[in-house]
Amino acid sequence: MTEVLFNGHAGRLEGRYHQSDIPGAPVALILHPHPQYGGTMNNKVVYTLFSCFQKLGFSVLRFNFRSVGRSQGQFEDGPGELSDATVALDWLQSVNPEARQCWVAGYSFGAWIGLQLLMRRPDINNFIAISPPANEKDFSFLAPCPTSGLVIQGGKDEIVNPSSVASMAKRLNQQRNVDVDFAMIEEGDHMFNGHLVDLYKIVGHYVIDAMKKKSPQRKRRGRRKKSEIMNEQDTLLLNDETNGDIIDDEDELINEADDDFLADDDEE
Repeated sequence: MTEVLFNGHAGRLEGRYHQSDIPGAPVALILHPHPQYGGTMNNKVVYTLFSCFQKLGFSVLRFNFRSVGRSQGQFEDGPGELSDATVALDWLQSVNPEARQCWVAGYSFGAWIGLQLLMRRPDINNFIAISPPANEKDFSFLAPCPTSGLVIQGGKDEIVNPSSVASMAKRLNQQRNVDVDFAMIEEGDHMFNGHLVDLYKIVGHYVIDAMKKKSPQRKRRGRRKKSEIMNEQDTLLLNDETNGDIIDDEDELINEADDDFLADDDEE
């Protein structure tokens, strides 16, 4: 993993980057939760996403929005952070010009920013939105939603209302030409404490299916439970060249993190 610095519109932005060894590997951009509530690129959920995409052979970038860590600038509650995400995606694509797919994944505030980025960048092929704050932010801009994706929510989230997210995912999935899967981790809180491996597996299964370009299945109108998605595959197969083992223990997942990984449960 490499520490990277690149120029944003408000100054320097810092990130952590993994370069895949696979020629033409897909790329993924990971966006962190709310900067004013402790959200950083080292958040546990963000690192789980980063690790999952890395294991699946992607080149992956996570970075700090303006005003966080060593990233310069002032928090703007949306416009500035969307600008940061745009610059980060430009940087990621510039170092991976042959990438065959482009994904964006965000958590909480980062999911809101990521879905706005999706609307502005037709080069994004798929998205993952974890705990998008549908009870606080307006997601009506997703009309129509330009590509398929996955929404994941914790059933015991104390910050983001689960029913609001379920309703949002249902509305998106009713649109034509896209399939938006919805997975509820029933016992998950906002930080997915004790459920990071569940999150890792659900994301991994979804990415594998999407990358294999399976024949479209009949749309799901209801929500998909964690067990329902996880039973689709008994193991999380990695890319053909690495083909490693799935992480089955949350401590193992956290222990894989780099030295600056934070395990602060107060982060949102």
